[in-house]
Amino acid sequence: MTSESKKVPVPCNGVDYRGKVVLAPMVRSGELPSRLLALHYGADLVWGPETVDRSMIGTTRRYNPETKIIEWTRKPSQGAKKPPADIKDSIIYRMHSEKEARKLIFQIGTSNPDLAVEAAKLVAADVAGIDVNAGCPKPFSTHDGMGAALLRSPDKLCAILEALVKNIVPEFEIGISVKIRLLDTAQETEALVRRLVATGITGLTVHCRTTPMRPRERAIRGQLRMIADVCREAGVACVMNGDVENRDQAMRLIQEFGVDGAMIATAAEKNSSCFQTKAQGGLLPWNEVVEKYIRYALEVENKFGNTKYLLCQLIPGKQPAYRSISPCKSYTKICETLGLGDLLDRAREVDLILDIDPDGSGKKNKKTSYQSALAAGGQMSQSRSSTSQVRKDLSERGVKTSSGSQSAETMALLA
Repeated sequence: MTSESKKVPVPCNGVDYRGKVVLAPMVRSGELPSRLLALHYGADLVWGPETVDRSMIGTTRRYNPETKIIEWTRKPSQGAKKPPADIKDSIIYRMHSEKEARKLIFQIGTSNPDLAVEAAKLVAADVAGIDVNAGCPKPFSTHDGMGAALLRSPDKLCAILEALVKNIVPEFEIGISVKIRLLDTAQETEALVRRLVATGITGLTVHCRTTPMRPRERAIRGQLRMIADVCREAGVACVMNGDVENRDQAMRLIQEFGVDGAMIATAAEKNSSCFQTKAQGGLLPWNEVVEKYIRYALEVENKFGNTKYLLCQLIPGKQPAYRSISPCKSYTKICETLGLGDLLDRAREVDLILDIDPDGSGKKNKKTSYQSALAAGGQMSQSRSSTSQVRKDLSERGVKTSSGSQSAETMALLA
């Protein structure tokens, strides 16, 4: 068998990353309705947001036959105060059992082989693959040795991958993959990739930036062909990530650099119709994409705060609608503001299900507010960082405000 034809066998319940243009794992922007939107417009596979192993461990799986949604939930346990006895469970992870079948990759945040296996076993029967995050440079990921911190601990990273391959692949018959960043030199990157592809993984995604680089800095593609060649020698699929704007460009880059697939992040966050080819219609108007997103958000009863955050990515900052939705505190008000009259009945219904005042006060009872604050993977409250992020988003999207009005608008966006 030549190096050109060699392939690590893809388990029968897994997927081959070759020839695929996929949605990147993104915190907040990778929740269920966003993934359904990407699939609707042609994404071949979707990655869920990084989910920390300790958040998954101890969850209970439940399936809703009416909505076809699978949820992994747990009782809130963070904080000094004991939660009320009748508090709702926190939803840690959710997926659509039919629309995401064989298309969803679960990305795990971990720095411990045993915990990685324990967490992966909880979702492995329902997803198409397990991906280890070894590329996120943000503090919430790296502080415990996860994410990009693993690039400095190759022995640990390899041990995690080997443990997953040994304990997940035979039982659940899905593939294991890893997402990394470039190291300081091509030689260091090559040495790491050679170790990773020898662990038994079926796929490797490389974000073409180094750990210190930010999204505004142009991706570095000079090492891509070398990485692709190393992966091909081992029979491992190689996916590129970084400044991929649409499917047509992705296919050109795949040919140019000899990689097997491409991952889209920021462009998909702004307009998921980027997964369409130009022949299929290409990039659609933002209002058409927004309406489709809201329909999915209502269908799966998505957390309102997450929906509003995504709308602020999908609606261009200079559009009047961007400012108009800022004071909205319910799905009903969002649909009224955007003129989606046919969705009003469902919006009001979802507001009531989520214990939100449809008329716009946004008030919840105490126990629901408590549950909401502790949900989303058991992560610590990040209101300060969230406020800062929204202010940054406003600036980057061309929205000019005085400090006073910006503060008010920021708080509205976070409501």
